[in-house]
Amino acid sequence: MLQAKFSVEETQAQFLNNFKRYGFKDKSAMLREAIALFKKKVELESLRKSADLYSEIYSEDDESKELTETALNRWPE
Repeated sequence: MLQAKFSVEETQAQFLNNFKRYGFKDKSAMLREAIALFKKKVELESLRKSADLYSEIYSEDDESKELTETALNRWPE
């Protein structure tokens, strides 16, 4: 596993020092989990923004709407 040196605020250090209270074996395990959760949050937000953009483009594009309707009409039930 790689090691990294970084700085945290006093309150963050105090929080990390309570790793056992939150069920982690050490501070590193707690920090890895926090990074993984943050990564998922950032990726989800990016996906939401992308979906919103596609929705906006679709709502303004009559040709795409027509293609979608044609495809839906031909879709087996």
